[in-house]
Amino acid sequence: MNMMHAHRAYQKTRQATDPREQEADVVRRVTWALKEALDKEGIARARAVADNRRLWIALEASVRHPANQLPRDTKLAMLNVGRAVLREMENNEPDLGFLIEVNEQLAAGLR
Repeated sequence: MNMMHAHRAYQKTRQATDPREQEADVVRRVTWALKEALDKEGIARARAVADNRRLWIALEASVRHPANQLPRDTKLAMLNVGRAVLREMENNEPDLGFLIEVNEQLAAGLR
């Protein structure tokens, strides 16, 4: 029984160190904040959108970085999606449902 617990702990630790899983976790956390902000106004909503903006700006910088080894078509697709997301967040009332959906697709792709 103790070996089983040790194995599970090892698996969790290993997963936590996987960079793609860490990236997916960040996206999930930002998405969760957007979901929480769906029925809110004011600072909670603004903070969730601002965090999402920072996420997508960082993603864009990562995709554009010379060391990024993603295929060119994948980079272009990510940049196009990122532009759409950033444009949506420029609206006075961004469509949080759209932002959540895009983030969920991104997190799923990272897994």
